[in-house]
Amino acid sequence: MSYSIKIRREAKRKLQNLTSKTRLRIVDKIMELGQDPDSITLDTKSLTGTDLYRLRVGGWRVIYDRQDAVKIIAIERIRSRGDVYK
Repeated sequence: MSYSIKIRREAKRKLQNLTSKTRLRIVDKIMELGQDPDSITLDTKSLTGTDLYRLRVGGWRVIYDRQDAVKIIAIERIRSRGDVYK
């Protein structure tokens, strides 16, 4: 049931600029998302009006696209809670 994780360039850049503690928390949650995107331990929600989803990691939001047919999760954006929905 494992999904492949693809991280877009913008999201990768943002991840590299975070503190190591924050980066590890986000990467752990992304890996957990890849193992089981339907896990109830993850705080995920589908975004209204788009095909995208969001994963909440503390004050950070990971916006991703989920393609169940080919088992791929594409990480689109990683932003702080205040900036992500603008």
